[in-house]
Amino acid sequence: MSGSGDAAPPPHVVEDFFGVIQLLSDGSVVRADDAALLAMPMPELQDVPGVQWKDAVYDATHGLRVRVFKPAAAAAGDDGGKLPVLVYFHGGGYCIGALDQSPFHTFCLRAADELPAVVLSVQYRLAPEHRLPTAIDDGAAFFSWLRGAGSADPWLAESAELARTFISGVSAGANLAHHVAVRVASGRQPVVDDVDPVVRVAGYVLLDAFFGGVERTAAEANPPADVSLLTVEMADQFWRLALPAGATRDHPLANPFGPESPSLEAVALPPALVVASGGDVLYDRVVGYAARLKEMGKAVELVEFEGAQHGFSVIQPWSPETSEVIQVLKRFVHKAIRPAEG
Repeated sequence: MSGSGDAAPPPHVVEDFFGVIQLLSDGSVVRADDAALLAMPMPELQDVPGVQWKDAVYDATHGLRVRVFKPAAAAAGDDGGKLPVLVYFHGGGYCIGALDQSPFHTFCLRAADELPAVVLSVQYRLAPEHRLPTAIDDGAAFFSWLRGAGSADPWLAESAELARTFISGVSAGANLAHHVAVRVASGRQPVVDDVDPVVRVAGYVLLDAFFGGVERTAAEANPPADVSLLTVEMADQFWRLALPAGATRDHPLANPFGPESPSLEAVALPPALVVASGGDVLYDRVVGYAARLKEMGKAVELVEFEGAQHGFSVIQPWSPETSEVIQVLKRFVHKAIRPAEG
């Protein structure tokens, strides 16, 4: 006799991230709104006087957008010249977050206004539906678009000096920024043409970078008592959801200096600005990243915010600490582009 007794059992939940992401045993994913996890509560989108923004599609096949922020024309400088470009990747452990969520949107508004710069906030596909390296491939594809069709966008053609481009991001977006910077610097992402240098990466900026590793750091083993946003357990779960199936936290995409990670010694990385928060469970990893770059003779500036929480620049986009981040970023951008202007 055959019948219902032979039916396969229904899929069950194998990973549950606060009910926002449920990964089922058959590989399917059930999602809920993740906004509440990124800011409590999620504020409404705010405008900054004089900053315009719009969305453009850079990858029609996958429906991926870039949000373009353009400050007032008067901000272009005394000589009316074009503005540097800040490419920005949002955070969320590679699993949550979106460019149109107010924490990321607001930071980009401030950066566009106060640097000033043309800011390009880039959407990328999320895990676990799209495990790494998909997001990094999307970031690289964005630079191909920027070098080609994107450079002809009226706003970019009018206001953006693509030869003064900076790659940046917060949390997982900073991890993504690192990997895209490495691809560009190693020649695996041909954004620079010797004859017509449409895009030149002048530097990269990592804000509370989301790095991992199997061996616990001191901050991970003994987390700060007041950790409020990202815990060790949450970071571990993000990596389980985002990395290729079966990979450990020493995978090169999580741990750039892990046992199987390619050496960066010979990679001509542009100058780096690394921001570390003292109250972040990833503090040691971020500081260690800057130290390793320095040991290799790379140009790197480390700025620490004692007691600050992971992702404070977006969770508290109008705080005094975020204002200081903007000023640090402004100095870094101007310092990096000054030789090109001389």
